[in-house]
Amino acid sequence: MQIAVYGSSLLSSYWNGAATYYRGLLGAMARRGHGITFFEPDAFGRQQNRDIAPPDWARVVVYDATPEAVRSVLGAAGEADIVIKCSGVGVFDDELLAGILDHGRPDAVRAFLDVDAPATLAELRQSDAHPLHAALPRLDLVLTYGGGDPVVAAYRGFGARDCVPIYNALDPATHHPVPHDPAYAAGLSLLANRLPDREARIEEFFLRPAAALPEQSFLLGGSGWHDKPMPTNVRAIGHVPTAAHNALNVSARAVLNVARDSMAAVGFSPATRVFEAAGAGACLITDHWEGIDLFLEPDAEILVARDGHDVAEHLQTLTPDRARTIGEAARARILADHTYERRAVLLEQVLSDALIRRREQER
Repeated sequence: MQIAVYGSSLLSSYWNGAATYYRGLLGAMARRGHGITFFEPDAFGRQQNRDIAPPDWARVVVYDATPEAVRSVLGAAGEADIVIKCSGVGVFDDELLAGILDHGRPDAVRAFLDVDAPATLAELRQSDAHPLHAALPRLDLVLTYGGGDPVVAAYRGFGARDCVPIYNALDPATHHPVPHDPAYAAGLSLLANRLPDREARIEEFFLRPAAALPEQSFLLGGSGWHDKPMPTNVRAIGHVPTAAHNALNVSARAVLNVARDSMAAVGFSPATRVFEAAGAGACLITDHWEGIDLFLEPDAEILVARDGHDVAEHLQTLTPDRARTIGEAARARILADHTYERRAVLLEQVLSDALIRRREQER
C-alpha cells in the first residue's frame, strides 16, 4: 500500500509529542513493505529543531505554512491508496481535512488519525460547527492512539463508520537501556511540555512532591517551563531531544508520567513516554487512569499514584534494587506485548480491510 500522511512532524519532536509515535508506527509499516510519504509544515520552529534526518524508509515533504503550499501538497493525495490526516498539525488543519476528502482517489481510503482523541471529542461536543462533524460520514476510518472502548463508542456516536485504537508502543531500536549520564541524575524525572490542560496535574504530581521532599532531587525536561515558579530542588532543563531520552530515563531512580486532563478522564491512553521509559528499563510512576493494567501491572511493572502524596510516598520507600526490578519487569512486558511491530500488524489489517471495502464500493 502507498500511504500518504499529513501530520505535524516526523522529523522534529519540538512541541510535538506525537513524533515518536509517527516514527515508530510508520517505520514499522515501512518495514512491512508499505510506501510512506509524510507531509509536514514548516511551522512552530520544528524544522529548526529537528531530532532526526529524513529516514530512508519514508519520503518526507516539508511545505511552507501558506495556503498555496497546502494546496500543492494536497494534490499529491491522489497518488496514495491510503490518505491519512492527523490531528494537531497546528496550521491549516481544517483545509487539510477537507483536502484529503476532495483530492483522494475514489478508490482510496481516507482516514483521520487522532493523537488526542479525548480533547477532539470534547471539541465535537462543544461545537456543532466543528468541521469534523461534516467530515466523519465521508471518512472511511478513524484511528486513534488511545482511548479504548469509550473513544470508539463516542466516535461512532458522532457518525464515524469505524474507529480503531492503534496504541502507542515501543520502538526498541530507538528507546533502550544506555549507560547512566550524571547530567540527568535525579530521584524523579519528568519529561513533559508545558500545556494548559496538564499544568495543574504536573503541579500536583511533580511539584508538590518536590516541595515535600527537599532532600531529594527532581529533574523536569520539556519546553515552556522557564518562567514557572518551582521548589529549589527542581532542575528544569528545557527541551530534551529524542536522542537524549534514553539517558534521561535511565539516570533517575524513577520516571514520572502525568497524563493530560482529558486523557486521564477517559483512560486507556498511555502516553509515548510510558513506552519510551519502560523500553529503557526505567522504574515508572504514573498518575492513575483507567486501563493501566492492560499495558503494565501495577506494583510489579509500574507504580501508580492517585495524587502528589502518593508520589512522595513511593519515592520515600523506593530502593534502588526495587526500582531496578520494576524497570526490568516493565521492559520485559513491553518488549513482549507492546512494540510498534505488533501495532503495525493490526494497522496493516485494518487498512487492508478498509481498502477492500472501499474498492468494492467503487465497482
